[in-house]
Amino acid sequence: MDASPKLTARQQQILDLIQSAIERTGAPPTRAEIAAELGFRSPNAAEEHLQALARKGVIELVGGTARGIRLRGETLRALNEQRLSGHGLQYLLPLPSLAQLSLPLVGRVAAGSPILAQEHIDETYHVEASMFPRRPDFLLKVRGMSMRDAGILDGDLLAVQRATEAKNGQIVVARLGDDVTVKRFRRVRGLIELLPENPEFEPIVVGPEQGDFALEGLAVGLIRNTMLM
Repeated sequence: MDASPKLTARQQQILDLIQSAIERTGAPPTRAEIAAELGFRSPNAAEEHLQALARKGVIELVGGTARGIRLRGETLRALNEQRLSGHGLQYLLPLPSLAQLSLPLVGRVAAGSPILAQEHIDETYHVEASMFPRRPDFLLKVRGMSMRDAGILDGDLLAVQRATEAKNGQIVVARLGDDVTVKRFRRVRGLIELLPENPEFEPIVVGPEQGDFALEGLAVGLIRNTMLM
């Protein structure tokens, strides 16, 4: 693929919007959101532009999810060079020619013990350092489809940066007892809500008296499960 495909002004505008949404919220926009932001009459117009970007190799479209838009590796590298201080999820796979990180893959976590305790480490992955806007501390294997509409699927490896605080709208890794979950964070009226990105799942509400809750980190990247085979 041409590393610098020629885009129309509108295609560049949509690409910038996708990157901005990922940096701001941790997930790409829906077709309806793109249409509303750019004044299209319907999401179908946004879909036509997305298909054109996909044909040019700038993005990849993932079926079956409202937010199934992924930036391709070459696009990410160019954006990383321009926006070294960017935030949010970015989807890329390791390239052996670039600097590598050694990240532990965390398995089942016992209640009350540090998430990075040695007994929780299943294995170590060597991944490309430039794939993440912020340096992750560990990988977590996603279980289930509760975050499907954010493009986070069962079996994916989520890159996580350790954190004990989060802003509303960020995708977090939280612990409730010995269960670790990936959800979108929202604090409202003294409560914490852990929101799924799949209407088949219910939000988790955490009250101030719930002592077995801990925020373990923020999602900063994703390695797609199909590329690990």
